[in-house]
Amino acid sequence: MSRSSRLILLMDAMRGKRVPVTAAQLAQQLNVSERTIYRDIQTLAELGAPLQGEAGVGYVLRRGAFLPPLMFDADELEALVLGARWVRRQGDAALAQAASNALAKIAAAAPRDLRDTMAETSLWVPPAAAAEDGALADRYVQPVRLAIRHECRVTLAYQDEHGRVTQRTVWPFALAYFDGKRVLAAWCELRSDYRHFRIDRIAGVNGGEPYPKRRYELLNVWRKMYGIEPES
Repeated sequence: MSRSSRLILLMDAMRGKRVPVTAAQLAQQLNVSERTIYRDIQTLAELGAPLQGEAGVGYVLRRGAFLPPLMFDADELEALVLGARWVRRQGDAALAQAASNALAKIAAAAPRDLRDTMAETSLWVPPAAAAEDGALADRYVQPVRLAIRHECRVTLAYQDEHGRVTQRTVWPFALAYFDGKRVLAAWCELRSDYRHFRIDRIAGVNGGEPYPKRRYELLNVWRKMYGIEPES
């Protein structure tokens, strides 16, 4: 068993306890020596694990406190790396940088063998086929995403399938990332109804004031309309 795996099991052993558990009990549960438990407790404390207790009394994890990234197992790490690599292919420069930063923070706080696991993950996201207007479409992913976050109206210069441009003031509440295409879900003031807008047909975005409803209200009604289950 690797050391990082043992640390994960040690924290799992303490997480469900409401009273302190002694090193002797932990050693018996994990089939290691008490000396190993004391060393691992010290390592966890140095990594920022929310431990309370002392030798001879026992140890307990504080409830609701931060758990360090070493809690990720191999499958969870692969999911994080794959997800971050996928995000970096989506053309939103700010979100791509955020994905890289998040992985770097996790790697910096994780034990060395988990950092190596992350670096050696062999799950890759191939480059998407670039549309002719892909660079133009990418310009509007970030402003739309920020409008969703801040629950603000935006006015879109929007092209239909024939190239005709209209001005649409919308209340954006969701952005779907399909392969090679991104679609904005919003309440359209012109149509007084929910509408979907392809990002690659947007020719301009102007920000506005906050819209009068909460984003989750718009999202919940839209989900019911289309039978979309909430994300876990």
